Amino acid sequence: MRVVSLVPSLTEAVAVSVPGVLVGATDWCSHPADLDVARIGGTKNPDVDAVVRLAPDLVVANEEENREPDLAALREAGIEVLVTEVRDVPGALRELDRVLAACGARGRPRWLDAAETAWAEPAAPDGRRTAIVPVWRRPWMVLGRDTFAGDVLARLGVDNAYAHHAERYPRVPVAELTASGADLVVLPDEPYRFTADDGPEAFPGLPCALVDGRLLTWYGPSLAEAPARLGAALGLADR
Repeated sequence: MRVVSLVPSLTEAVAVSVPGVLVGATDWCSHPADLDVARIGGTKNPDVDAVVRLAPDLVVANEEENREPDLAALREAGIEVLVTEVRDVPGALRELDRVLAACGARGRPRWLDAAETAWAEPAAPDGRRTAIVPVWRRPWMVLGRDTFAGDVLARLGVDNAYAHHAERYPRVPVAELTASGADLVVLPDEPYRFTADDGPEAFPGLPCALVDGRLLTWYGPSLAEAPARLGAALGLADR
């Protein structure tokens, strides 16, 4: 079995669960740290010809992270493409089962069982909070409707202030963000790398939680530890 992954989350999941089947991954596939496979460009601009030369039995992709024209070109080259759709935690668990089975996994990996257990009843603080969740600045972009990260936060007691916006990742001026009535700002370190010195200063008077973007947006082995570690980071915002 030869697999190329166009999604960092799926790359990590396949690499640790079905060792040896991955032959290619994107430049953004940073986990596992020792992954030694051919690099085929970015998630939005993969080198289709390079993927074809790897002669994979399967390419795994995602409807949000990858572009349909690239996936269509791979199919036209005779390559099977499995496209995932992940909008919430239960969906992530289902899609991971599907991807790993398609990649030849012999049974369910322990980390996936641990993730399902961890998310069955995640510890949530008393009372719910409403948060702004920027994913970019210059211009400011935030989580909008129907996102995996928004569902992750909701399960930890934090409601997305823009969960009902018409767009999934709307551009919103910072003045509007600060006037939204949210009582928390969640700042992940990817795709934009927010830090203590780059992000919180734009929201004076609001507590800011700096969180690991992989825990918030990736669906793979990190799912097992995400509830506890994200919960701790969100709690630190009040201190």
